[in-house]
Amino acid sequence: MASGDKIRCDACPVMCYVAEGRTGACDRYANEGGRIVRCDPVTVLDRRLEKGEEVRPFLQQDWDGELIAGSDLFVSGLGAGTTYPDFKPAPFIVSREVEGVDTVTVVTEAIYSYCGAKVKIDTDRHLGDECARVLAKGEPIGHVTTGEYGSQMLSLGGVDHLTGGSKAEGRATCDTLMALCNGAAVELQIEGGSSVVVQAGQPPIVDGVPEVRMRVGCGSATIGMFASQWQGLVDEVVVVDDHITGVVSEHQAGKVIGWPDTGIRIQGRRSTPGRYFQVAEPGLGWGGTDITDPLSILGPWQARKGARPGLSVLMVSTTGEHADYFVLDEDLVPQRREMPEALRPSVDLIAENCEPALCTVMFCAGAGGSLRSGVTRNPVRLTRAVHAGEVKVTLGGAEAFLWPGGGITVMLDVLDMPAQSFGYVPTPALVAPLEFTMARDLYLALGGHGGAIRSLHEVLSEGGEYGDSFRALGRVGGE
Repeated sequence: MASGDKIRCDACPVMCYVAEGRTGACDRYANEGGRIVRCDPVTVLDRRLEKGEEVRPFLQQDWDGELIAGSDLFVSGLGAGTTYPDFKPAPFIVSREVEGVDTVTVVTEAIYSYCGAKVKIDTDRHLGDECARVLAKGEPIGHVTTGEYGSQMLSLGGVDHLTGGSKAEGRATCDTLMALCNGAAVELQIEGGSSVVVQAGQPPIVDGVPEVRMRVGCGSATIGMFASQWQGLVDEVVVVDDHITGVVSEHQAGKVIGWPDTGIRIQGRRSTPGRYFQVAEPGLGWGGTDITDPLSILGPWQARKGARPGLSVLMVSTTGEHADYFVLDEDLVPQRREMPEALRPSVDLIAENCEPALCTVMFCAGAGGSLRSGVTRNPVRLTRAVHAGEVKVTLGGAEAFLWPGGGITVMLDVLDMPAQSFGYVPTPALVAPLEFTMARDLYLALGGHGGAIRSLHEVLSEGGEYGDSFRALGRVGGE
């Protein structure tokens, strides 16, 4: 449809009028010579090469027509164009032979109103209370979920933030999700908690301080791992941890190797011998607590249970980042002393056994609704075939984890996908590549659009509805 010198783009529900040489609001579709074209070329992945390695571009004007082995190349949804409105066949339904099987891959760029990111942040720091809102650009875009073993989880996005709040909230959510999923750094503010810079595959930066390593384990686990290496070098060891603080003399690991009692008292809730909960409030200090002085978690030492002048104590955090050495004076009060050289290797060993602290961004989305109509005229059959394992689901060539239960809900590490795989439409919603691969016979049995099937050679020769440019990238992710 035209309006003056503009034409109307039908690639998404916004239906922009686009002038010659200009793009629509999404920056993904443009008016080129009176035709709506996709600005980015379709990405053809070559699994023979290393990830990210460029091979010759499949641009129509350069391609010599040479037939290339279909089992090595994979036409991804990246740059393919949309199915909108979804009753029409997907932009590319590609036939190729893979290991002797006539295979069909249905290729599209899906518009995800129902999507978000699950973010894992490796840190002992207390980022914020569970269920606290996560803000970007001052707008709520998600919330803090559970603390896992050495990591804090965030749930970002979802339809309620994309479309259920104000326009500003929806835009901030969409912008943040797209940046994170494309591998960019994003600053998030946790309500009542910390500011954290998150970037997939990079260390988190908490309140301006980069995290270096995640903890080796909780305080109890640290005692269990290293108790025998402390024996004979120090009289008591306390591993300070926000979740479970460990005390070697009381712990089963200490008892097994004959560690004597020391008369220590910990101010916290005793769980089992040598394991204490709630020794302090959560925070940015020792072991994810709010303390800067480890002595603050100790009560009076008990002489009748083994405390004596000269008794030595090592207090250390679960990452080895904090460590202090004390000796009890004549009044059984711990006094800070220089750590003996013999003890330093044990602190270094804790640090050595800590893995690097990183951020992980998992894209999570529901590929349902009318999107499936671009694959088959009977969409529920596709869902059933996916859950039966008869159809492989990929995003940009990267194999996705399929959630059990109803619908087609997928999740995958964004770093497995080609660079810049994510776009948006200003409804707002994210756009990401999606591919369904199956045997041709099954595709037809599902009610697939048989008349729209084209060979890989035809696809490379003719292009598609939104242009005829192709480019090849490295290996197919997940294969």
